[in-house]
Amino acid sequence: MRCAILAFSAGACCIQVQSSLPSWTVLLACASAALLAMLLLRGIPRSITTGFLCGLCWAATVAHLALSDALPHADEGRDITVTGIVASLPHRFDGGVRFHLDVERVETQGATVPPKVVLSWYGEQASDPDSIHPGERWRLVVRLQRPHGNANPHGFDYEAWLLEQGVRATGYVRPAGHKNARLDTWVMGAGYAVERIRGLLRERILEALAGQPYAGVIVALVIGDQRGIGQDDWDVFNRTGISHLVSISGLHITMVAGLAAWTVSMLWRRSFLTDAQLPLRLPAQKAAALAGAVTALLYVLLAGFGVPAQRTFYMLAVVAIALWCGRIASSSHVLCLALGVVLVLDPWAMLWPGFWLSFGAVAAILYACSGRVGMQTRGWRASLALGARTQWAVTIGLAPLTLLLFGQVSLVSPLANAIAIPVISLFVTPLALIGSVLPAPLSGLVLGTAHLAIELLARLLSWFAAPALAVWTAPAPSGWILLLALIGTAWMLAPRGWPHRWTGLAAWTPLLTQLPATPPAGQFTVTAFDVGQDMALLVETPHHRLLYDTGPQYAPGASGATRVILPYLRGRGIRQLDALVVSHSDLDHVGGASELLGAVQVDAVTSSLPDNHALLSMAKSHRRCTAGQWWHWDGVDFEMLGPEPASYADTRLKANARSCVLRIATGGQAILLAGDIEAAQETALLRGGDERLRADVLLAPHHGSGTSSTVGFLRAVSPTLGIFQVGHRNRYRHPKREIYARYAEMGIERMRTDQRGAVTLQFGAGHGVASSAWRDTNARYWHGR
Repeated sequence: MRCAILAFSAGACCIQVQSSLPSWTVLLACASAALLAMLLLRGIPRSITTGFLCGLCWAATVAHLALSDALPHADEGRDITVTGIVASLPHRFDGGVRFHLDVERVETQGATVPPKVVLSWYGEQASDPDSIHPGERWRLVVRLQRPHGNANPHGFDYEAWLLEQGVRATGYVRPAGHKNARLDTWVMGAGYAVERIRGLLRERILEALAGQPYAGVIVALVIGDQRGIGQDDWDVFNRTGISHLVSISGLHITMVAGLAAWTVSMLWRRSFLTDAQLPLRLPAQKAAALAGAVTALLYVLLAGFGVPAQRTFYMLAVVAIALWCGRIASSSHVLCLALGVVLVLDPWAMLWPGFWLSFGAVAAILYACSGRVGMQTRGWRASLALGARTQWAVTIGLAPLTLLLFGQVSLVSPLANAIAIPVISLFVTPLALIGSVLPAPLSGLVLGTAHLAIELLARLLSWFAAPALAVWTAPAPSGWILLLALIGTAWMLAPRGWPHRWTGLAAWTPLLTQLPATPPAGQFTVTAFDVGQDMALLVETPHHRLLYDTGPQYAPGASGATRVILPYLRGRGIRQLDALVVSHSDLDHVGGASELLGAVQVDAVTSSLPDNHALLSMAKSHRRCTAGQWWHWDGVDFEMLGPEPASYADTRLKANARSCVLRIATGGQAILLAGDIEAAQETALLRGGDERLRADVLLAPHHGSGTSSTVGFLRAVSPTLGIFQVGHRNRYRHPKREIYARYAEMGIERMRTDQRGAVTLQFGAGHGVASSAWRDTNARYWHGR
């Protein structure tokens, strides 16, 4: 059975890395092959073959069905009136609210809308906390688009997440007056009831802890909604390795289920003191197993049914069923059964770090702690030793995976978890659960006590997270480095008596000592990130790195830096930037700069920002960008072509007109980064001569707006490739149709980040500039669907 489940998992995993789904004919052939293997093979070969083929067929079939509910291209961007039910806990942000809507009826004639969509609603009505609740029926006028997200190396795949959630369109509610109306305050449904309860509990907690800094943590521990936790707090939790505790984790579910099972068992056995004599009707062990499983299910529903919670519930359910049926289930069987159930219900679960970390942690604990001969099992010393061994197993066992998934591993995690686990699991979580259902004023007192404990713990964790060496960063390992590290991990966690267990650390040497990849001497690379209707490019020479612009600010604590640039730098193992160039002060260029400066060492900042800009106080050193500045790195020339020094004294100029224009060249190849300059600035640059402007690649000025990319400027630059950093279906309609066509008419190849994802360019490597796009090299079957 275990071999079959593992093979099933491998087959499902194989589907998730494909650029296109197998046809129904291929799937029918695979199903037939699985049937033949089941009839003709025996033993392990049969389990592996049939398991793999069944996993492949199942994952592909589920994907085909999920993708069938597509929004037609003709219905994108048009006003459509729909009636539906709010199906999720609304997420409120500055100026609006976001929620899932189960579409019941489409009132616009000829329009087709998928059964589930994600909507954002902006404005005063949406900002009212009492405006939208789960289970309500609404009639709304909406504008929708097909699923689309930014596509970057080491970035979050929003399109895959939407597919997993069953969402096949996103959009926003149009300001349509009385046409947007609540039709019913409550619609019956089990899922809606769960979400309504989660919403009520969240409101009670936030009301009792109004204005408290860690109220979002208490909410996360009770209902699993982590969206109220600030980015600064997440940074501390991640650096100390306790982020898995700041939610409804498997540890919390097991604890609550165990407490319920113990309580029911105790009361059940003592029923002999009454006339009920319940143990004669049902053994106390079975009653306790049932109570634990039901309690775990209820808590998992409160958690929103996330993968770690699912894994824990399925394992507890398997144990409960085994006890109920009188069959003892081994730990490995329980883990494999949980794995199989998770992937049957959610084949996309393996796309997320939580899946690998959750099952990896349990597997490491079982390998390191289960079935060891000679281990004491009773007494506080034995409990302490078991806890220490468990923490050791999790820390060592997950280190390679953590480096692969996040590019960093916390060195203070063992100490931080040794303190945080008992505080959060045994004290804060029970108080938070009890306080969320108690009447006022008792609820305020209990929740306040839980909050005080979290606040004191957070202060201690902040002290742990402060040193630079609290976290070890390294590039995401290649396949052979990861495999070698996992072998070393298994060696280190082997039973006592295994020869030279400490030598397993030697297998970690490539994992811990690898350096970020760099271009060869005399060459440089440019990565143009997919940050939407914004700009952000990383320029790398053999020993230096420069970032040109930082993308937008989406919301407080969420920006192009936190969502795109920093994950990329961590995945590459890059800890330092030699220079940051902020072209001008528009938010789509400077929006992520503060988060970037707070997370990465930046030696120097060059910008056209005004002297009173808040960002300048965060810079280690700063200078204005002006025409004539020049420097040389590793055989690569950097020259600032604009703005002119006199432009800073002209108060009539817009920020766009003072964009830092940077030309980078080596070996006869060059790229021109033009910021948001417009026709007047392009004309001024032409006065300096065409040779200064000539470049193989041009970052389209102002995202391809109609006020830039004049014919004379394009002729002077004479690029072979134009890069357009634009947002998908952006409101400015960039690039303008006539400008985009102009590039084609002049024989210039075009690459758009909204269509191709992040673009990587290699200069100085030979004939022509080598280019690649993330959506091309890492295509998945759900992209663009």
